[in-house]
Amino acid sequence: MNEIEAIELLQKSGCSDGVVEHCKTVASYAREIALDIRNCVLKRGAEVKIDIDLVFNGGLLHDIGRSKTHGIFHAVDGARIAVDNGLDKKLVNIIERHIGAGIPEEEAADLGLPVKDYMPLTLEEKIVAHADNLVSGTRVVSLNEQVARFRKKNLDEKIIQRIIGLNNEICAMIC
Repeated sequence: MNEIEAIELLQKSGCSDGVVEHCKTVASYAREIALDIRNCVLKRGAEVKIDIDLVFNGGLLHDIGRSKTHGIFHAVDGARIAVDNGLDKKLVNIIERHIGAGIPEEEAADLGLPVKDYMPLTLEEKIVAHADNLVSGTRVVSLNEQVARFRKKNLDEKIIQRIIGLNNEICAMIC
């Protein structure tokens, strides 16, 4: 899938222009993070396998479920849309696992989600979730700004701590 096809799928699915623009920003920022990680790891003399195209396309499509809802179910709805459109399982997983820094199985039921683990597992999944956490609308913001915003919205502290933990994990890979 290329960028034009991904954007057409977002539009065909009913995503607003605002969601499409947010997705473009997340995709670009996620690609930038992935390239930074790859370059830093290479400088250290190690190897890392990051599928840059998967990160970019995952960033483009991560919020496709917002065509149905802007609630937490957008990840589940998005994964369903991705499956219905024959997208690769790796893209489906990015879409389904991007919310916050993931949701463990034991919390899924409390949130009304189908009971399963929504934690990002692969590096590509983590990069897209992290990029999404730091993009507000179409603006890349600092972790401190987002955390303050999340606390103001009374987001559960354990979710905030997962977001901070994911940020620390990603930042540790960047020079």
